[in-house]
Amino acid sequence: MSNTFNRRNFLKLSLLASGGMLIGVGCSEEADMPTSTDDLDFHSFNAYIEMAKNGIVKIYSPNPEIGQGVKTSMPMIVAEELDVSWKKVHVVQAPLSNDFNRQVAGGSQSIRQNFPALRMAGATVKMMFLTAVAKKWDVGVDTLKVAQGIISSQDGKKINYEEVIEEAIKIPVPENAPLKNVEDFTLIGKAINNVDIKPIITGKPLFGVDYKEKGMKYAAVARPPFGASLQSVDDTEAKAVKGVEQVIQFNNKVAVVANSTWAAFKGKSKLKIEWGNLQDDENTTLFDQKMAQLLHNGKLEEKIKSGDISKAKAEADQIIEQTYEAPFLPHNTMEPMNFFADVTDKKIRLVGPTQVPRSSANVVAQLLERNVEDVTVEMTRMGGGFGRRLSTDYAEDAAMVSHLAKAPIKLMYTREDDMSIGQYRPKVKYKITATLKNGQLTGYQLKEAIVNNNGMNKGIAKFFPFGAVDHYLAESANVPADVTTLWWRAPITNFLGFATESFMDELALKLQKDPIELRMELLENAKGKKTPYSPERMQQTIQLVKEKSNWGNAPKGIYQGFACYYSHNSYVAEVCDLEMIDGKPIAKRFYASVDCGIVINTSGAKNQIEGAILDGMGHAMYGNLELKDGIAQSQNFDKYKLIRMMDTPVIETYFVNSNQAPTGLGEPGMPPAGAAYANAYVKATGKRMLKQPFFS
Repeated sequence: MSNTFNRRNFLKLSLLASGGMLIGVGCSEEADMPTSTDDLDFHSFNAYIEMAKNGIVKIYSPNPEIGQGVKTSMPMIVAEELDVSWKKVHVVQAPLSNDFNRQVAGGSQSIRQNFPALRMAGATVKMMFLTAVAKKWDVGVDTLKVAQGIISSQDGKKINYEEVIEEAIKIPVPENAPLKNVEDFTLIGKAINNVDIKPIITGKPLFGVDYKEKGMKYAAVARPPFGASLQSVDDTEAKAVKGVEQVIQFNNKVAVVANSTWAAFKGKSKLKIEWGNLQDDENTTLFDQKMAQLLHNGKLEEKIKSGDISKAKAEADQIIEQTYEAPFLPHNTMEPMNFFADVTDKKIRLVGPTQVPRSSANVVAQLLERNVEDVTVEMTRMGGGFGRRLSTDYAEDAAMVSHLAKAPIKLMYTREDDMSIGQYRPKVKYKITATLKNGQLTGYQLKEAIVNNNGMNKGIAKFFPFGAVDHYLAESANVPADVTTLWWRAPITNFLGFATESFMDELALKLQKDPIELRMELLENAKGKKTPYSPERMQQTIQLVKEKSNWGNAPKGIYQGFACYYSHNSYVAEVCDLEMIDGKPIAKRFYASVDCGIVINTSGAKNQIEGAILDGMGHAMYGNLELKDGIAQSQNFDKYKLIRMMDTPVIETYFVNSNQAPTGLGEPGMPPAGAAYANAYVKATGKRMLKQPFFS
């Protein structure tokens, strides 16, 4: 895939697409995977690898696939060490199993946490094959070589893996099989197409919303407004809807069970429910007042302290202070929440899109007072998650309704269900104070006020510019509320990154320094300090984007904004080229440089950065959700604006060449995006963006 997302070409292709929707497919090396392996006899070597006598290798991908590409990249790691041709690999989504490590899609940790185990899974089986052939030929294992599933000896003999499956599977599993040197990788680092791309573009049933079983019923659930309680229900009209079979009250909720999705939805709409204890203080304006008061003179919890910020203020030549504000945001996954549950006296089967299969099994077992060993979880592909599917609420509801209805249940949400009583990104404000003396940054104070959330932890509180200044203090305060909040792509850092990098730009202006020069100087100060980030790696990342963006030498009429951020163990620096067209700010191009260690799949990696930039920029520009009396005022896309095609810039992505272990990638590209745009905007207009969304 090209490292440039070309909007013009994409639009041309869109016009040719008859269905009105286009999914881009990059040109890359791809597997000629069989459409079905049902008729093949596979031999199982370990939890990851099975092999058939015709050479087809089935590799199980353990972690939930949420669009981040792990169903492709995780098997690539196994195949690399196994040393088989990717064209012979058939990838299968693994179910929840104790054989796998951390089956979670969250925190951009799937590859980072599983990299060693995935490598060892492939290397172990390769060693079993080498040992079997060494015995067969009566030679030393160290005299053999393997490439693309073909073992060769020093005297020219060759044999395929599939020819010695029976012998290899009997070899004792080696404890410490040797791993490849990074420079010997032949698959890792290439551009490989998404293994599900053909089923996706041909509409095959991959997603949870597609899942069906014979005899299952559909359920829609009415949930209370935040903090409210169920007082009474009149289900007469609901039960009169054709297809509705049951109305069930449980846990302050009401479920309508029907023989179709639409009957369940219509039945729910006919329920006459009286909610009590409605919360008239769950309002955006009241939250704003409470947060502002906390930042002004409230009691905050100290997260990290270095030096003496009071001393820095007393000795400062100048003190700069700014407050940045962000709203609640829903997750708005393209595929609304759904889940399948079949609860019987003997077992509990759960099937659907979840980022946390283990937690889903545990909470359902606890909810129904069953042994967790009786619960199985099968994972479908997810049409987005962004943290929403880290919650287990919809899995719990599906299981409870199945238990009470005594039937297999497919729980379905409408868009309004998820947006009106959702689990949002918390509303937050940051007040940042800097002290300057003799033209240098001497102190930095970060205050956070956040709704119904613990806010930044001590690790995040130590992100840049911690370590770069002598006096540093990070504090936080929670505003209690009934509104539910949850992790949202790049939790906390998604807006903290914007606030930090916007403020850094403001400091550069005050100090009359180039924004990149200021960061580089501060990172020099941080060298040798105990920080979670590497100043050297961040500087290298910044230098790369500076070169690729031709920073400081943009054509006339192009205003450049810079931002960089470290999060999820990775470094991302971005430059936005902005142009004013008919008085409107248009982001024409984004440049991104990334240090995420070893890049497994360059195609998927670029897709992640491009998506993160569009997500970060788009939500900064338009994303907003207001609450009034505990009710969301935007319940569908007619009132909740998302970034449009014509808003999207060309994106160029570059990766720092690294032999370091891979780190996170799904989230780190997002935090700097809004700031890069805003910093370009202030150059173009002189107006500093302090509050998101930028445009209402």
